[in-house]
Amino acid sequence: MIKFETKIDYLKYASLKEVAREAWEDNLVENVLDIPKKIVPGKTSTMRCCVYKERAILQERIKLAMGGDRKNPNIIEVIDIACDECPIGGYEVTNSCRGCLAQRCKDACPRDAISFDRHTHQAIIDKSKCINCGACSRACQYSAIANRQRPCEAACPVKAIAANDEKISTVNPEKCTNCGQCIAQCPFGAIMDKSFILDAIDYILRSENNTRYKVYAIVAPALADSFKDASLGQVVSALKELGFYDVLEVALGADMVGEMEARELDEKGFLFSSCCPGFVAYVRKNFPELAKYISSTPSPMAALGQHLKKKDPECKIIFIGPCTAKKEEIRRDDVRDVIDVALTFEELHALFDSRDIDLTAQHERKLDDASPYGRGFAASGGVARAIQQGLKEIGSKVEFKPEICSGLDECRIAMLKKKRNMLNATFVEGMACKGGCIYGAGVINKFDVKKNNITRYAESSVFKTIEESIANRDK
Repeated sequence: MIKFETKIDYLKYASLKEVAREAWEDNLVENVLDIPKKIVPGKTSTMRCCVYKERAILQERIKLAMGGDRKNPNIIEVIDIACDECPIGGYEVTNSCRGCLAQRCKDACPRDAISFDRHTHQAIIDKSKCINCGACSRACQYSAIANRQRPCEAACPVKAIAANDEKISTVNPEKCTNCGQCIAQCPFGAIMDKSFILDAIDYILRSENNTRYKVYAIVAPALADSFKDASLGQVVSALKELGFYDVLEVALGADMVGEMEARELDEKGFLFSSCCPGFVAYVRKNFPELAKYISSTPSPMAALGQHLKKKDPECKIIFIGPCTAKKEEIRRDDVRDVIDVALTFEELHALFDSRDIDLTAQHERKLDDASPYGRGFAASGGVARAIQQGLKEIGSKVEFKPEICSGLDECRIAMLKKKRNMLNATFVEGMACKGGCIYGAGVINKFDVKKNNITRYAESSVFKTIEESIANRDK
């Protein structure tokens, strides 16, 4: 039984599942307006003011489950009707203020935005002057000044979210890296990523049981810890039951990247990793002068896609992983021809249930495509270990000094150091999500992720080196 992190996650899943169920039967167009009533019946209690508003929001979720606004270039979208409860925020003085004589908050403010009530002596913040720098809050000895920032804004590491004049949050595509952290933090479920689940279903249906063309599922290593009641082998069998011709590990692509990136580092002497699309987008948008250091090696997903398309140009490839940013990556000119659809584990869960596939009833099917190093890409530090192994296997003498950045806040520090020639490293592993891909926005339940399960999965590989894995890829 899948455990949902919040009711919001359940509603998102239910929307995806019902859209998929109707699509399999080719009934989506005529039944789309009835889906909200199935998910939230008339007598169901909701977190909204009434069931009708909940259904109206569900209708917007269904639109996003069907691909969202094609005119909106961003993968992450805000459901306006759901974004109406959070205050605009900013720094506010709470009733913990003692009206002290020291008045450190006033002295700390760079814009003279703080004054004091004549009678209570409590601090008052002039919002017309305040720049939300937080200096007053840090200076207050009573912790009496709180930051009432919206959860989505607080979660966004690149400040891509802001409230408009109607107090509705908006996403700036020029800043957004599509990491999806805002989705998980919105308490009202007003932010969601576009889904391309209908494209995946269409490819499977039109393949005519893989006779017109073959449809491959390539799965990220984090899949090993995504379905708690079923083994990885059972999930692989369920993917075959969904209609995929074959299932391969993206970790095989990671092994290929480990070798290629090691050779590139050996040649250049300094490199940024290219496996995380959120990190790559962050560097290009915020530190364009440093983009020249990003590895020219494709991501593991793209590397495996290139390999499969070279062998079978007519095949269709569907990536399945924990990452919302992958949906943006497959739009890039260098990737769009090798990956056809990107889905998350949330969407895979909905696909299984839309076909009433019982994972626990499936037989075991082994997945032996990659080395422990390729599988290790899923967690923070894994890319660096793979590159170190790659350097060892090619006999490189280059000094390997990794800077492992877990989350964009750490990536920012590393970029600033590099910009100022203060970074003591030869290789930067950048991950947009803290802890690595296993904590991506597309996992089913972040609180249920066990890093040790991924480690055990990596160590169970039949191949012990990157070289062994790559030598076996054509088999």
